[in-house]
Amino acid sequence: MSPQTVSITIDQASAVAPFEQVRTQIADQAREGALPVGYKLPTVRGLAEDLGLAANTVAKAYRALETDGVIETRGRNGSFIAAAGDAAEKEAAAAAESYTRRVQRLGLDRRAARTAVENALRATYGAED
Repeated sequence: MSPQTVSITIDQASAVAPFEQVRTQIADQAREGALPVGYKLPTVRGLAEDLGLAANTVAKAYRALETDGVIETRGRNGSFIAAAGDAAEKEAAAAAESYTRRVQRLGLDRRAARTAVENALRATYGAED
């Protein structure tokens, strides 16, 4: 495997919790291809030590990444970058279906449902260029 390594910087002054900083940076690097599918992540304890964090903090980030389908844990063999594209797309489709059923039950029409999604996207991703 090529010599890619996970690169994480923790900003102690940030309002973002350290576990979320770890989660976000690993997810971003996986999405961008800097960490390829199959890349073996450092152990929880090893990464925690490298970053000066508690092991539970890194473990929480790894659990969230696994829930999101970004990584997969193979028991004692460790944690690896998963084929996140397919898993993420499936999860997004399921979330979209759940959302549409919910707004329909609430009595909203398509326009109101789309407006709610666009507002949420703007709040999360910022304004479009």
